[in-house]
Amino acid sequence: MWQRSVCVGLLALALGYLCVLGPELPPAALRQLSASLLGTLRRARSLEARTVAAWQAAIVRPARGWARVAVGVNACVDVVLSGVKLLEALGLEPSDGKNHAVLNSRQDLREAFAHFMERGAAAERFFSDAEAFQAIARTASEHPAAQLYVGGNAALIGQKLATNPDLKILLCGPVGPKLHELLDDNVVVPPESMQERDEFHLILEYQAGEQWGKVRAPAANRFIFSHDLSNGALNMLEVFVSSLDEFQPDLVVLSGLHMMEGQSKEMRHRRLMEAVASISDIPTDIPIHLELASMTDQDFMSNIMHQVFPLVNSIGLNEQELLFLTQSASGPHASLASWSGIPDVGVVSDILFWILKEHGKTAERASDLTRIHFHTLAYHILVTVDGHWGNQAAAVAAGARAAGTQACATDTIDTSKVFLKAPLEFVTSHTEAPSKISLNPDKPVVHWHREGISFHFTPVLVCKDPVRTVGLGDAISAEGLLYSEVYPQ
Repeated sequence: MWQRSVCVGLLALALGYLCVLGPELPPAALRQLSASLLGTLRRARSLEARTVAAWQAAIVRPARGWARVAVGVNACVDVVLSGVKLLEALGLEPSDGKNHAVLNSRQDLREAFAHFMERGAAAERFFSDAEAFQAIARTASEHPAAQLYVGGNAALIGQKLATNPDLKILLCGPVGPKLHELLDDNVVVPPESMQERDEFHLILEYQAGEQWGKVRAPAANRFIFSHDLSNGALNMLEVFVSSLDEFQPDLVVLSGLHMMEGQSKEMRHRRLMEAVASISDIPTDIPIHLELASMTDQDFMSNIMHQVFPLVNSIGLNEQELLFLTQSASGPHASLASWSGIPDVGVVSDILFWILKEHGKTAERASDLTRIHFHTLAYHILVTVDGHWGNQAAAVAAGARAAGTQACATDTIDTSKVFLKAPLEFVTSHTEAPSKISLNPDKPVVHWHREGISFHFTPVLVCKDPVRTVGLGDAISAEGLLYSEVYPQ
């Protein structure tokens, strides 16, 4: 680090001498020397500083922005604390990891937490025993280190969008007294959406390198669980759709379908069909964004893909959800069991391309899906069907910037607190003749094209010591939507 500082100092001194000697040098020589020294000075800055500077230039508001956004339907209060501290408070000893689709006991909890902590992966699970969950929730909320926040994808997206004073936000979900108190004043909650008790979700965080017994986390992340019946049954979906007539939104953001995994298979299927009918009632001139979340049932995921994807214009998802999606529908790279380190850009690109080709809008297919916002720790990709969305270079850069500021809890990116983790070279596909791309921090938004589909890629500046990882994906998707422009069709 000191070598770079010395280099910058010497270059600045050299530029000073140029100013003094300028009159004695020929103009052409002066211009050449100045350009060369300024170029060297730019390269001497850190990769992180160069990326931030380039983002600042790239992030511009769309020509036509949103004025009113309706968000639903999952909302709750997040109880956030260290997972290791809670498990110790519950008297649970470290154990070997084991994945559980549903948590039925404290034993299941400790095994599932160890399983995902060992992988540094986010996950969300339903806790089936109401009484046992209430006891755990009481221990968690009374822990000295516990913090209470707005929770649920819909409420988090609404809360993030509400920080923009030009936007009016409608939030529909099971909103109890504590959640209502935590919400931004700019968020409107219909009276029919209020309930007497809050739904609590427990967010167990862990830091990169943190240890619990033999388990060591390779990256900071969180494990979420709840016994949430209101959100699990999508109780507020019909209220949400019926409130749109009066609110007249420019954009609808929908999330919470994953919460239905706690229901029986029959109930889940029936409720999904009712959800499809409700979503179909939303006027087609209002774009809909669907935010996905962690799921475990492949049949249910496949049903959502075939039944819901054609009804929405945009989806947001992370690397776990993307891999689960292609496994559920036997898509490209479905044989990949899990990601090893940073997800391969070419593999991710192939799956994103397949989703839009197989389930997106084409001349022959009655689907509205034209946009996917993919986010992982090291980079983001925005993929769009040509002719439907604008300002996507700004949108993907804004989402990446939001990841860096929110994780570090800073208003702007502090380059001393973040690092560039994205690959500096990658290929854009593994299923067709690929392009090889070298990342240039002075032009960090990379664009490529494939059969009528555009890809916008940018790295993320990863927080070295993240303050809070919960809701990061929701903040990223919200910021990406804020800077996106949909073209009238």
